[in-house]
Amino acid sequence: MIQSMHFPDIQTLGTDGLLVRFGDSLSEPANRAALAFGAALERDLPEGVEEIATSLVSVFVRFDVRHLRHADLRSDLAKRLKAQDWFAAEMPTGRRLITIPTVYGGTYGPQLAKAAEMAGLSEDAAIKDLSEADLRITAVGFAPGQPYLGFLPDHWDIPRNAELAPVPTGAVVAAVRQIVLFSVDSPTGWNHVGQTAFRAFQPDHPDPFRLRPGDEIRFTSVTPEEYEALKSAPDGGATWGKVE
Repeated sequence: MIQSMHFPDIQTLGTDGLLVRFGDSLSEPANRAALAFGAALERDLPEGVEEIATSLVSVFVRFDVRHLRHADLRSDLAKRLKAQDWFAAEMPTGRRLITIPTVYGGTYGPQLAKAAEMAGLSEDAAIKDLSEADLRITAVGFAPGQPYLGFLPDHWDIPRNAELAPVPTGAVVAAVRQIVLFSVDSPTGWNHVGQTAFRAFQPDHPDPFRLRPGDEIRFTSVTPEEYEALKSAPDGGATWGKVE
C-alpha cells in the first residue's frame, strides 16, 4: 500500500464533524484517495451523516449529534478505510472533461514570460505545456466555485510571487505545479499566464459552481482575436465531454 504509517487518519473537527486525512501535503495519491473515499461515502452514506466535503487531501464528514456519536462514526469510517487501498483507488465515475479556450501571454497573461523562464522554457514551449496538459480539479474553494488543478510537469514547480497583484475573473494562474482558474476578481501571488472567457461561478445558472472536484480540464490555446470573439459565446466557448 502507498500510504505512510501516519495516513489515513481520522481527527475530530468540532462538535459535529470528523476529518479523514490522507496526507499533510498535496500529492497525486493523497488527492486521489480523498476524491475516491468521498465519492464512496456519498454512494453509501452512513446513517446520521449530513454532509460530505472533499478538499485537497482530506474528507470532512458532518453528522447529526442527536442520532450519531463521534465514536460510532469514527468506527464506521475506520472500517471503510481498511476495506481497500484508497491511495490506489479508481477515480469516481461521472467525471467530466471540460476544454476551455485560453489566450496566453501579452496583456492577457502578463507573467507568462517570467513563469516560463522559471520553468526553464521558452514562451512557446510554456504555452504548449500548459495548453496540452490534462489537469484534474483537486479541490474547489477559496472563492465561490474556484478550482485548483494539478499536476503540471516537475519543471513547473515554480514559486508564488512575494507580492500580490490583481487578476480578473477567468484568469489562469500557475505555481507549484498547479493552476488556479479564478472565479472572481481577486489579488493573487500566483503567476498570471493566461485568460479565459469561462466563468466557473455563475450565480444565475441552475448549477452555479460549474466545476467539480475530479473533473479534468484542458486550457487549449487560442489567439487574442479568437478569445475576444468567445467573450459572447456560451460558457466562453468551453466544451463539455466525459472522461474516458
